[in-house]
Amino acid sequence: MLVLAIALGACGAGSQGDDSDPGAGNPQSAGTEADFDQALADAPPRLASIYEQGDALLEGGSEAFTSQLDELVGYPVVVNKWASWCGPCRFEFPFFQSQAMQRGTKIAFLGVNSEDSAAEAESFLGQLPLPYPSYSDPDGEIADLFDAREFPSTAFYDSTGELVYVRRGGYASEEDLAAEIERWAR
Repeated sequence: MLVLAIALGACGAGSQGDDSDPGAGNPQSAGTEADFDQALADAPPRLASIYEQGDALLEGGSEAFTSQLDELVGYPVVVNKWASWCGPCRFEFPFFQSQAMQRGTKIAFLGVNSEDSAAEAESFLGQLPLPYPSYSDPDGEIADLFDAREFPSTAFYDSTGELVYVRRGGYASEEDLAAEIERWAR
């Protein structure tokens, strides 16, 4: 348990520069683009438009992110803040891949790639792809909207568009993430 606590706490705003393989020491990717397409084929149009942008790094800052949240009113939204240099982010990525495939027809998933370079983020996504897009947030402006400076962090918005919970730190298991989705993404 102590090792896990140290590993989950090892990712801070100042830990950039880790050149290790994004998949090292964590579970394999939970899916491929074909898996994502198949799992999310029945998503309603507003959710399908998000999943059509899987792996994209979207520009536009906090204005574009807020606009996207406004467009998703009616659906709960799970937002994962990550960076390519963050070990706990790497560890939990397969959990988000899997949960998006399982729940993406009823819940919107978005990423926020914060305090990272576009080249490193794209390389990371090449190894651990996502079925949903991430907003580029090089200065942490988007993360400030949900008051999350820690890496990783996960914000939960309910179907009215209200921010209801922010998890600071990584998930130790997919079951932990699933439990919080059940509790907060309504």
